[in-house]
Amino acid sequence: MPNTKNFALIGAAGYIAPRHMQAIKSTGNKLLAAFDPNDSVGIIDSHFPEADFFTEFERFDRHVDMRRRAKNGEQIDYVSICSPNYLHDSHIRFALRSGANAICEKPLVLNPWNIDGLLEIERETGRKTNTILQLRLHPSIIALRERVRSERRDTKYDVDLAYVTSRGHWYLQSWKGDTKKSGGIATNIGVHFFDMLHYLFGDLQSNVVHLSSDTKAAGYLEYEKARVRWFLSVDLEDVPESARDSGQRTYRSITVDGDEIEFSGGFTDLHDRSYVEILAGRGFGLEENRTAIETVAAIRAGKTSSPGQDGHPFIRKK
Repeated sequence: MPNTKNFALIGAAGYIAPRHMQAIKSTGNKLLAAFDPNDSVGIIDSHFPEADFFTEFERFDRHVDMRRRAKNGEQIDYVSICSPNYLHDSHIRFALRSGANAICEKPLVLNPWNIDGLLEIERETGRKTNTILQLRLHPSIIALRERVRSERRDTKYDVDLAYVTSRGHWYLQSWKGDTKKSGGIATNIGVHFFDMLHYLFGDLQSNVVHLSSDTKAAGYLEYEKARVRWFLSVDLEDVPESARDSGQRTYRSITVDGDEIEFSGGFTDLHDRSYVEILAGRGFGLEENRTAIETVAAIRAGKTSSPGQDGHPFIRKK
C-alpha cells in the first residue's frame, strides 16, 4: 500500500496502548517497533505480531535510528506515545529528533513551558506533534459546540461536570499516585475534560480550587461563555449510591443549564477517529493543548478555598 505509514510505539504495556495499536491497524498502517520496560505485552500479538519489541530504551533508540539511516522505505513515520505522563515531553523530543511525527496521549505535558520547548524542536526538525483530544471528536460535544456558537445570549451557561472513575488500591502505589509523575488527579483523569470546556466555551477567565487530594479534586472555572463547577474522583464512594448499587464503578455527568448532555456512548472509536484526522493532516497540535495544560498546572499549584455556592454538589459537607 503506497500510503502505508510506519509506526513505533512507546509504552506498549500501558492501559491505553491497545487503543493506539487498534487505531494504527484500522487505518491501514504498520507497527514496526514497540518499547516498554515491562514485558507483559502479549496484546501486540492481536495486532502486530511481527513488530520488533524492546525493553531497553537505548536499544529501541538504536533500532529507530537504524531504520532512519537505512533510507529503504522502512523508516519510522510516526511515534505513538503512551508512556507515563512525566515522560511525554522527553519522548516527543525523541520522536521529532528521530525524523518522525509524534502522536501523544493526554496529557501532552505537565507544564505550559514544556510546550514552548517542543515548539522550538518542531521548527528545527520540520516534524509535528499531534495529540489525542478525543472529546473534540465526540458527536455530542460537536453538536453542543455548534449550539453554543449559534446561540445569542447575554448570560453565561451554567455547567456542572462530574467524573468518577474508581480505581483500586494499586492506583496510589503506581506512578499515577505520584503527583510529580502524573500531575495529580486533575491532570491524569481530567485534562481532556478541561480541554473540552475550553473548546466549547472559549478562553478561561477564572480558576478556583475547592478540593485537592490524592483521590479527588474539585473547583470552579469561568470561561467566556460558561461558569463551571467541576468534580473529579477515583474513589468508588463518590459514585452515586443508586449507580453503585447497580454495580457501576464509574460515573460521568455534564449538565448545561440543568440539562444533561448525553455522551455516554460513542467513546469506543474515538482513537480511530483521532488517527484518521491526524493522518489527514488535521490533528490537534501543541498550541491547541495550551489552555488545558495551563488549567491543570494552575490547579496543581493553587491553594484551596471555601467552595460556597460555586462548589460542586458532590463536595460533601463536613
